[in-house]
Amino acid sequence: MARNLAYPKERGNTVHRENQRARYDLRTIHSIINSTPVLHLSFNVTDPAQGPFPAILPMIGQMGSFSHPSADLDESLDCYLHGYVSSRVMRIAREDHANGLPVSIAATKCDGLVLSLTPFSHSYNYRSAVLFGHASPVDDAEEKLWAMRLITESVVKGRWEHSRTPPESAELSSTTILRVRIASGSGKIRDGEPHDDKKDLERPDITSRVWTGVIPMWETLGDPVAAGSNRVDIIPDHIRSFVDKANDETQAYAQKATREV
Repeated sequence: MARNLAYPKERGNTVHRENQRARYDLRTIHSIINSTPVLHLSFNVTDPAQGPFPAILPMIGQMGSFSHPSADLDESLDCYLHGYVSSRVMRIAREDHANGLPVSIAATKCDGLVLSLTPFSHSYNYRSAVLFGHASPVDDAEEKLWAMRLITESVVKGRWEHSRTPPESAELSSTTILRVRIASGSGKIRDGEPHDDKKDLERPDITSRVWTGVIPMWETLGDPVAAGSNRVDIIPDHIRSFVDKANDETQAYAQKATREV
């Protein structure tokens, strides 16, 4: 029997506006997180000298389970984030929160520009996800190395074994991995055509002159460009296949999203 695990709807993660677009199932939310190149991590700063504003940082991260490495996206997973050892968030997470630093993680992908009859009804086709949890530095050497490989493989699949590994001790000591134990989360997805009001659709003076529809939008990876110090003449297969597969998938999704799925 297929499972469909979901984050429970609670006060902090329940989507209210356009709630028909809400998603709570783990697979959808974790897929959005894992396919977003840059995540945004938010947390409160408790030191008054740092100013009154919450902090937000762009970070590289990936969902995974060290205790169950083969866990699928529809299972309970942690979010691993890569950062520099002396950065503020790493210091606060290590020193000030025995139970982990409360954080929020956001990811957004834009799949199309939705052009309607009126500016008020213009929109985006998009996928977004937000996670809430507690962040702690990973101190176990085996888990840290596993998480570094997990994150590296999310950049370009196959890159870990096709680069100099394992990392040297100086590289390991200058890097901190944050493990975020997820407490709750939610996602939101819009796809399909414009949603114009009936009163506008019934006006030929408007419909005859205003084009409506969707401009698909997707991330595109360009042709690899060799570094000046590169000594490998042929682009490796793991790079070429990664670029081709990623481009095919993002384009296919954006074009499919022009119709409600």
